[in-house]
Amino acid sequence: MSTAMPFAAGTTLLSDVTAAVRAAGAVLRDRHTPHARGVSTDGIVGEIHANDDAVLEVLREPLLRSRPGSRWAEDELAGGALPPGEWWVVDPAEGNINHVHGMDDWAVTATLVRDNRPVLTVVHLPLTGATYTAVAGGGAHLDGRPLKASAKTDLAAALTGTGQARPGEDERTFRRIGDSVTAMLVNGLVVRVSVPATLQLVHVAAGCTDAFWQFSDVRSGLVAGALLVSEAGGTVTDLTGAPWNAGSRDFLAAAPGLHAAALEVLAPIA
Repeated sequence: MSTAMPFAAGTTLLSDVTAAVRAAGAVLRDRHTPHARGVSTDGIVGEIHANDDAVLEVLREPLLRSRPGSRWAEDELAGGALPPGEWWVVDPAEGNINHVHGMDDWAVTATLVRDNRPVLTVVHLPLTGATYTAVAGGGAHLDGRPLKASAKTDLAAALTGTGQARPGEDERTFRRIGDSVTAMLVNGLVVRVSVPATLQLVHVAAGCTDAFWQFSDVRSGLVAGALLVSEAGGTVTDLTGAPWNAGSRDFLAAAPGLHAAALEVLAPIA
């Protein structure tokens, strides 16, 4: 569990947020098809926006109402620090590109961020019904069962992962991703390169995989997983080893016994 100061939200807020995210997940589930939708780039983008709009219509107001005074981070692909205070960082269709291509790995996420640190999160996978939750200082859970990060200490035995954060990243970021995958293939066991980030990070929190890194700072893909991993006993930093927050430019979440070794491999590439 994280040693961060507990977030005194009580169980009511978590219950309210969970209910809102599950209701939004039902909307997204009903929009899912077993085949790809959209052939051109414009068609795919249109389907993605339609998913977002449908989910936000049922998710935004319940979340804002659940935490009076909180604000809404409008751009789900934005990065960088938020102004002081409490913000909802939401991805109405985390893994939207997978959803519109008829695949199964997508979710709805909602995270309350206070002064650039996530303090409460809910990640719901509508097709399986699985719900991951975490509250700062209160642990991480899957459907009420505690999560615990991997106990591995040998990077050579590690299953790790990374991926791009948004379409059209700059060429330098793509080259860093490629270099980092090569470096981790040399030093680790297996590297998964996939999107979305959150669905890799829930596996790090659950101890099923051992580390995840990302060179982009898109906050909606990182805040939920960062809290889940840290509350499950993992270590979350940037690629200099400093504690991560929403203003950090890169990201590493790892099992505590592997974090230093993963950082040694990745820091020269950052």
